[in-house]
Amino acid sequence: MAAKQANNTFTKVFRAFLVMLLFTGFGYNSVLASSSEEEGFNASEVILHHVMDDHVWHFVDGHYGTLHLPIILYSEAKGFDIFSSSNFYDEDHNLKPYKGYVLEHGHITLENNPDAFVLDLSITKTVFMLMITAVVVLLIFIAVARKYKTNTGKAPTGIQSFFEPIIVFVRDEVAKPNIGDKKYEKFMPFLLSLFFFILFGNILGLLPGAANLTGNIAVTTVLALFTFVITNINGNKHYWKHIFWTPGVPLPLKFIIVPVEILGVFTKPFALLIRLFVAITAGHIVMLALICLAFIFQSYAVGVGSTIIVLFISLIELLVAAIQAYVFTMFSALYIGMATEEHH
Repeated sequence: MAAKQANNTFTKVFRAFLVMLLFTGFGYNSVLASSSEEEGFNASEVILHHVMDDHVWHFVDGHYGTLHLPIILYSEAKGFDIFSSSNFYDEDHNLKPYKGYVLEHGHITLENNPDAFVLDLSITKTVFMLMITAVVVLLIFIAVARKYKTNTGKAPTGIQSFFEPIIVFVRDEVAKPNIGDKKYEKFMPFLLSLFFFILFGNILGLLPGAANLTGNIAVTTVLALFTFVITNINGNKHYWKHIFWTPGVPLPLKFIIVPVEILGVFTKPFALLIRLFVAITAGHIVMLALICLAFIFQSYAVGVGSTIIVLFISLIELLVAAIQAYVFTMFSALYIGMATEEHH
């Protein structure tokens, strides 16, 4: 009975993914079609605009379907300033100064002193997408937790039956083998939060008009910093001894090995953040580049062909979204396991 319910839930989710893929392919075409109506279609600018962060969120084009996000600034000359990003645009959607500030290429500076320090704490589209992803994850897993409370001793149903195998997979295939049966439970909340946040961020980022959350290097850097801090805070004496005075190595070689080991403490999380950033950003660039071909060649045939190819690539991107979440979580668990492993 439980297997049947899980299968029904999976079928519903899979159908939703297929609808999302169709929406993605045709949605991107409609978004870029609006952009191409302007003179001098520039594929590079269109791709970078969709991949990079911004203070406004365009869902259709520069005139309609735009969400103006709050600007929060601090400078020594003006103190704190809070206003809408719409103030930087005139009626024709051209940039203009406001309150002595200038917005250029996504950066805000003082109009009369461009070199002055301005602390930008604005809610950009990446930050807003991060909030949306966090809320989605919270709502889903609060619902799952409630199911666990009400279904005590019963077979999982509904949303619980869909996510329980994934949670068990992270526990049995990621946490236990890399951290160990005795210590894995302490790190399960972090590993599950990490896995599902990256997974949902990757999947939601495939929607047309969505922000490139996990393709933003600032986001991946913070995630890697969490792994770095948790790993080194929980590192035992054997872990630190292996780094600063590697046992079993002749004394002359220690002067080579020890700097390499110290450098490895920082290169491991760096590899994590670069891998996720590159994989997600590259996928977005490839899909957008293929769709741009229709507007470069100005051909309906090329447009239909690119849409079909993008639909198949979107299927691959869904797989990549799950793989990258798994890889990031697995390596995080591996680093934690290496830091907490008892000496044999």
